[in-house]
Amino acid sequence: MSERDVSPTGSPYAPHTPAETAAMLDAIGVDDVEALFDVPDAVAFDGDFGIDAHGERETRREAVRLLRRNDDLTEFLGRGHYDHYVPSVVDDLSKRSEFLTSYTQYQPEVAQGFLQALFEYQSMLVELTGLGVANCSMYDAATALGEAATLSQRVRSVSGDRILVPEHLRDGKRAVLENYADGPDLSVESYPMADGQADVDALAETADEDVAMVYAETPSVRGVVAERLADVGDVTDDHDALFCLGSDPVALSLLERPADVGADVVVGDAASLGIGTAYGFGLGMFVTREEYLRQVPGRLVGASDDADGRRAYTLTLQTREQHIRKERATSNICTNQAWVALRTAMHAAWLGPQGLVDLAEECVTRARDLAAELDDVVGLQAPVHDGHHFREFVAHTDQPARAVVEDLAARGYAVHAVDEHLIQVCTTEVTAAEEEAFVEAVAEVAA
Repeated sequence: MSERDVSPTGSPYAPHTPAETAAMLDAIGVDDVEALFDVPDAVAFDGDFGIDAHGERETRREAVRLLRRNDDLTEFLGRGHYDHYVPSVVDDLSKRSEFLTSYTQYQPEVAQGFLQALFEYQSMLVELTGLGVANCSMYDAATALGEAATLSQRVRSVSGDRILVPEHLRDGKRAVLENYADGPDLSVESYPMADGQADVDALAETADEDVAMVYAETPSVRGVVAERLADVGDVTDDHDALFCLGSDPVALSLLERPADVGADVVVGDAASLGIGTAYGFGLGMFVTREEYLRQVPGRLVGASDDADGRRAYTLTLQTREQHIRKERATSNICTNQAWVALRTAMHAAWLGPQGLVDLAEECVTRARDLAAELDDVVGLQAPVHDGHHFREFVAHTDQPARAVVEDLAARGYAVHAVDEHLIQVCTTEVTAAEEEAFVEAVAEVAA
């Protein structure tokens, strides 16, 4: 390696000669590279990581020892992250080298298979929602919601700077939305809920001409299936605002199509298929009307014909600022979840239309039946909300919720504490075999 290949700090990634580095430092008025950084002594690297060297066997043993410190709990957890059985075919096919090594499909001539899979993913979301355009993936449900809020500023014909969201909105999702809203100076405000779903009358009183977007969820964060979505759409339309609906692909296979209730944008987490619980990791779903095509953030895969008349796929639209002029970009979202979207598409294809509906129906009946069993437990009432539930429900405990959660954890089960006397329980086919023992454990701690 020549002198020109290594910087004075020894980095091959900043290939400047000492003379070039000195000239740059002189131009900005500092004596050395270290003067460009303000790193406290307490955290500054002193040349020693303080980690003893180990061989492979010792390293594996240490990793196992650390992992054994994790709690081994059966998780009846939901609130946005759901554990459905992922068939082995998804792992086997998605881990083929041509998929794992195709990070971003800029060169269609070498990525036709992956591009087609993403096109199929988009097509599935279009069919489930009834809307015309789906992008080929975003980070997660929270960032998709944030992108919908900024979209509202680009497509509306009148001014408005208020984003209305349900008061039962997961804290992390709201925090991300508020972060997005800060740039275009939007305000995020809550509207009331009634029995676990949107209070349409209160929403109508809250909405006015300053509203840019109304967001609703079905199922809600508490698992309640919304019954008056069309009315929410009417209130939103009355004020020329954007109606954004949150859901997921499994629920959408059974519930009414968002397009039929007036939704302009559908967001959510598609990771309920193909991923399983991943402790925060997700796959953002973003679907909207065809008239908003050129305002969609991220990427779109399109189908056409090549020079020989063969069907061909390519990235037809990339509206992020790294690809087009900054002033014309719709978003600075800077990566994609293509491999994760691939897994979701594979899982959906493996289930097929009827299999997807069967899974969704099981999400309704299993939640209903488990709530009925828990309602027979002394000291507990379930569900709190009167309506259909999807996967999960809220239950009231006579004992403090936090104490119930801790006692259940000691018995090997995890549930959410929602309020002082409210817990939330989520069940899927993955936890089916544990339900009977779980109900027995609840009976022991709830009385």
